[in-house]
Amino acid sequence: MAEVFGLYKQRASFIHGLHPLTKLAVSGFFLLAGLSLPGMWSTYLLVIFGLLPLAFLSRLLLELVSRTGRIVLPFMISVFLIQGILWSGGTPLIEVGPISFKQEGVQFAIASSGRILIVVGSFLWFALTTRPDQLMLALAERGLPSSLSYLIVSSIQIVPRFQARANTILDAQRSRGLEIAGSIFQRARAVLPLVAPLILSSLIDVEERALAIEVRGFNYPGPKTSYREIAQAAWEPMLQRFLLLAMAGTLILSIVLRLVS
Repeated sequence: MAEVFGLYKQRASFIHGLHPLTKLAVSGFFLLAGLSLPGMWSTYLLVIFGLLPLAFLSRLLLELVSRTGRIVLPFMISVFLIQGILWSGGTPLIEVGPISFKQEGVQFAIASSGRILIVVGSFLWFALTTRPDQLMLALAERGLPSSLSYLIVSSIQIVPRFQARANTILDAQRSRGLEIAGSIFQRARAVLPLVAPLILSSLIDVEERALAIEVRGFNYPGPKTSYREIAQAAWEPMLQRFLLLAMAGTLILSIVLRLVS
């Protein structure tokens, strides 16, 4: 499933039944609000009162928290260390010998970490609850060029596909007796037998996808039809428009707040 549908996780939830563009609008609102709203804690409030309840309704709360934590935690630690220690001037908050954590640096690190958290969390929530093929079909139904919709969907799938292919190659090399554990030198020697098949298989996959695209008539200039239709509730288009207006309002509010302050 991961190789075909990227990060998508099938669950029997209300969120999974929503139209892909509705979930895209929700994720876009979180992304825009998290990056534009001022304040040190605004992004954390969005995560706690917005993103986490949606993940709970999607029955993916633990999955989202686990994946987001593995991605965001190293960035958060590095941001806190770099900004807290190397912030020029500022008020010392904690002093350990010659090293001191500046209050302004820590505040900047908190705000930056929150933005990283909302960006990664909103993207993962969308990817975990939305099948890429349905997203591509929904974008095509709204008039988006097939090449552009394919580019968007491929971007979502590229990392899971690489991971699945790398794990397959790793298992194959292990069955041939390749030592991939041990010291750092043993791991370095095992890199080349893994990288070469990964690159070659990726090139073959690109060629197969190009042939599939031509067969499905992506470059055909006339109107296109599909044997599948994505149903949506009567209220979903209204919600999508409301979220677009909320994005515009949030952007205007953030500009006004920055000008006033």
